[in-house]
Amino acid sequence: MILKLPLIVLLASLVNLRAEDAAWKSKPVPEWTADDAQQVLTDSPWTRTVTPTVDRQSQDRQPGSGGGRRGGIGIGGVGFPGGMGRRGGYPGGGYPGGGYPGGGGSGRTDDGGNRREAGPPPSLKVRWESALPVREAELKARDTNAPTLAEGQYAIAVYGVPGRMVDSDTKSLADQLKKAATLKRDGKKDLKPSSVEVLRREDGPVILYQFPRTKEITQPDRRVEFDAHIGRLQFAQSFYLEDMVYLGKLEL
Repeated sequence: MILKLPLIVLLASLVNLRAEDAAWKSKPVPEWTADDAQQVLTDSPWTRTVTPTVDRQSQDRQPGSGGGRRGGIGIGGVGFPGGMGRRGGYPGGGYPGGGYPGGGGSGRTDDGGNRREAGPPPSLKVRWESALPVREAELKARDTNAPTLAEGQYAIAVYGVPGRMVDSDTKSLADQLKKAATLKRDGKKDLKPSSVEVLRREDGPVILYQFPRTKEITQPDRRVEFDAHIGRLQFAQSFYLEDMVYLGKLEL
């Protein structure tokens, strides 16, 4: 037997589910639960998951990738090209032959010189680190490794970068990353990072990008896109300002 519920009941159920999913939005921080804090840090308007693609042109320039020309710093098999080139990722995050961008289009070689396939690209978490709800959620979650932020800066942190992509020369790596990141707004000049730090953590490196607040981002901007290259990986993640409001105030 099929029960036919009135449309209004179904809509009310959906609204209730949505309200429960974002219960933290209507509560002051002292009333947040551990689950509320975790949701802010993992799946909220300030925290998004992105699967990067590979920059096809920069891959061709890497030693061992068939390009024949050395282009920059090789870091854990995922190099930093001398020039970032045009954006040329593969649809759906795939790579030629199923390989990961670590030494040729279809994977890397093992110790015996045999070609082996690499795994899929990593999922990265892109978090608007300077937003008040994020900082409060880190305190609630007792995250002692939360990045230290400079005053007067917007900060975005990228989590989930494979450790093999970071060597001992983190300053050179940070310099490369700084040149290859922007915050974009429709109809306005792109914002470039004032600083980039590569932070070592037990659970993997964190890359912290900071942008000056002198170029204020306001709700009429509607959408901000964070665009970055990390080695051969590239991604662009949009943040929608109308959703980044907590207790009536835009929080960035």
